[in-house]
Amino acid sequence: MAKHSKNIVLISGGVGGAKLAEGLNTLNNINLSVIGNIGDDEEFHGLRVSPDIDTLIYTLSEMVNRDQGWGLKDDTYKSLSILRKLGCETWMSLGDLDFGLHIYRQSRLKKNHRPSDITKDIARKLGIAAKIILPTDDKVRTKVKTKEGWISFQEYFVKKKCSPKVLKLSYAGIKSAKVTKEAERAITDAALIIIAPSNPLVSIKPIIEIPGLKAIMRKNIKKVISVSPLIEGKAVKGPTRKMLIQLGIKPDSFSCMQLYKDICKSFILDSSDKFLEKKFNVAKQKSIFTDTLMTSLADKRRLAKFIINLSID
Repeated sequence: MAKHSKNIVLISGGVGGAKLAEGLNTLNNINLSVIGNIGDDEEFHGLRVSPDIDTLIYTLSEMVNRDQGWGLKDDTYKSLSILRKLGCETWMSLGDLDFGLHIYRQSRLKKNHRPSDITKDIARKLGIAAKIILPTDDKVRTKVKTKEGWISFQEYFVKKKCSPKVLKLSYAGIKSAKVTKEAERAITDAALIIIAPSNPLVSIKPIIEIPGLKAIMRKNIKKVISVSPLIEGKAVKGPTRKMLIQLGIKPDSFSCMQLYKDICKSFILDSSDKFLEKKFNVAKQKSIFTDTLMTSLADKRRLAKFIINLSID
C-alpha cells in the first residue's frame, strides 16, 4: 500500500456508477471501495441475481460486454433457449457465462454464507483490487407501483421496458436492514465519499436510505460529494428523467441533487448546467462544473482524477 494512499468510497448503481468506478480504479495512490446497490436483486430460475453488483464486478474485472455496458463479453444464451422450450419465463437476459456466477452465489447462499463474504470472494477470485461492498446483508427490494399494482424493479425495467407510469416507489425491507460492518468502516475511514452518477431513485436511495448507513453518511457529510446523472436535464442512459417527471420531481440537476441534501452539500454537474449555479448558491450548497460525460476510458479517468483532486471542505 502506497504511503500516501487515500481511502475513496464510491456509492454506486450499475452502468453509470461502474464507469466512474473504472476511472477511479486507474488512479494511483487510492484505495477504492465501491458500495453497490442490491435493491434490484431478484431470483430467477432459483438463483439470486444481483444486476448492479454484477455489473460492477464484470466492469472492474474487465470482463464486461462493452457494447451493452452490462453482462459478459462473448456470452451465449443456450441455457435460456432450453429454459424457453421448457416453458420458463426468459425475459431476464442471462447468458451462459453469467449463469455460472449466479450458480456460484446461490451455492454459497444455500450454505448460509454472508452475501458480503460471497461478493468479496467473487471479486478477489476475478482479480479485482478494489473492494466491492454490500450496504447490507439483509434483503432490500425496490418495488414500483403502477396502475396495475406493485411490481419488482426488474419487471418494470426489463420485462415491461419502463413502459408503465411510475406512481410510487418503495424499498421493501429497508427500515429493518442493518448496515454491514464493511460499509460502516469504509465510510468512516474514507477521505472522500463520492455518490456516483447513477439513478438516484432506484440505484442510490436503496443504499443511502438504510437507516444505519444514512446516519453514518450524515456524520461524514463534509466528505461527501455527488455527481449528477443528468446533463442538460437528460440522462445518459436509463429511465432517470422519465421516473423523476412521473414522481413530480423537476428533471434538472438541481432538483435531482436535492434528494441527497441531508447527506451531501457539494455537487458536481456538467458544464452545460452552469445556469443552475445560482440555485445551488441560494440553497447554500457548493456546485462544481466540469465535463461529466464518460464515453471512453480517458473520459472516466479524467473525471475520476478531477474529483479526487477537489477540496470540498
